[in-house]
Amino acid sequence: MAKQVLITGGTKGIGKAVASCLAGAGYDLLLTYGSDHAAAEATAGEIRRVHGVSVSVLQADIADVRSIDAIDGYLAEHMMMPDAVVFNAGLTCREPFERMTLAEWERIFFANVHFPVFLLQRMAGRIGAGGSVVFTGSLMGIEPHATSLAYGVTKAAVHALTKNLVKFLSPRGIRVNAVAPGFVDTEWQKDKPVEIRRNIEGKVALGRFCRPDEVAEVYKMLIENTYFEGEVIVVSGGYAYK
Repeated sequence: MAKQVLITGGTKGIGKAVASCLAGAGYDLLLTYGSDHAAAEATAGEIRRVHGVSVSVLQADIADVRSIDAIDGYLAEHMMMPDAVVFNAGLTCREPFERMTLAEWERIFFANVHFPVFLLQRMAGRIGAGGSVVFTGSLMGIEPHATSLAYGVTKAAVHALTKNLVKFLSPRGIRVNAVAPGFVDTEWQKDKPVEIRRNIEGKVALGRFCRPDEVAEVYKMLIENTYFEGEVIVVSGGYAYK
């Protein structure tokens, strides 16, 4: 029987790259998406065609507490017992510090921290011994930026969550790790103005953005290498070394 993995936010950007990478290793996939159903179905169809694995998609808004029930209900209905869970979906807020509202701050915290915590609480019993949980952190949780205070703080919380969860899930035989990507050349990053991209590249020792497939391999390593536990792997190309 093929191994199964749940990836939140698995139909675009880094999540899509991770899905393709794991499909190439023979994993069946359940991918959640926020709202773009057409893009989700296109991603699923492409992965099925290229890799021949089972791919299902499920709409789940990570800012809506009801999505926890939706995902847990889907797993129960389909008797799915994931071998790995990748918490990749996340939200950001670009409002300046002076104009940021409490409601928006709470929304980002719910999506990036509360949602994965309480979804994992609900579904932890479905992950068997030897299973793996991988969070998507961020370089912005380590190296402060002026782009989004809420995003940076929540990603720092994700890094702490990763390490603290080891105490709770290790006794069940479930490993917990995180990837903290730097600047990855996803659709969102490609929309950046040329001068901003060049400024970022000038701070990266390797002089370029990370390819999605490069960071995806790190997720696969954390899932499959059974000696990684409580680690936050930074994938930044040597940001700030230059």
